[in-house]
Amino acid sequence: MNNPTTPSANLDQEPFYLPVGDEVALFKAAYAQRLPVLLKGPTGCGKTRFVEYMAYQLFRGAQASAELRSIEYPLQTIACHEDLSATDLVGRFLLQGDETVWQDGPLTRAVQEGSICYLDEIVEARKDSTVLIHSLTDHRRILPIEKRGLILDAHPNFLLVISYNPGYQNVLKDLKTSTRQRFIAIDFDYPSVAAETDIIAHESGVDLAVAGQLATLGAKIRHLREHGFDEGVSTRLLIYAGQMMVAGVAPDRACDVAICRAVSDDTDVQSAMQAVVQAIFAESITG
Repeated sequence: MNNPTTPSANLDQEPFYLPVGDEVALFKAAYAQRLPVLLKGPTGCGKTRFVEYMAYQLFRGAQASAELRSIEYPLQTIACHEDLSATDLVGRFLLQGDETVWQDGPLTRAVQEGSICYLDEIVEARKDSTVLIHSLTDHRRILPIEKRGLILDAHPNFLLVISYNPGYQNVLKDLKTSTRQRFIAIDFDYPSVAAETDIIAHESGVDLAVAGQLATLGAKIRHLREHGFDEGVSTRLLIYAGQMMVAGVAPDRACDVAICRAVSDDTDVQSAMQAVVQAIFAESITG
């Protein structure tokens, strides 16, 4: 069976997340009313980590109720792709020996157990998957399972969260209005240089000075959009560059493989980014 989920983490430890706005308060308010949430923002800006952080705060944090703490797997994360079908989400019949048994999909498990189901990059999924979630996003809060002739009422603690990258998607893969208007929307962007410095230092292990150089590099690259790419470098890639440096790779080479060559195959774009790297890390490179 194609398992599209990141194994439903029980979140024993608090994920690191640095709030950059009012997104935490907005998510808590949405969860209190069980309003489905849409996260919009560029790749690698922290949407998935934010969902993990919020699942921990709601189900494992100091303010979590005993009922929420009792849920073993508070988060079901599903990385959507073009082959992801409604069957992958809901479940299917499988042969086990001489018997045919039903195996729940991750969405069904979340609906029944009362956890958060997170569909990452929802527009990459097949259309039947998108239509399937509509009945979970209004007053009905139901999940039809046609193959079993069942209609499941969502557990009172269930919440549906989806994300997508509006800057990356083309018009053929944009989120339909009929789906978009079923969610409250929280916008994400790359953090400020100061905030990104702290994130890079924490996640990669480099000192604050190097983390600050990497954050500055990220900000400058994101201003090079006229050179042929739309988004710039993600915080994730800046962290990768830092981790390469911690492993002993020289700063210019670490940035080359983790950022310049990862962001684009265009040699002109790569050269433009490499020039920025040279300018920022000049002392480290010559030293």
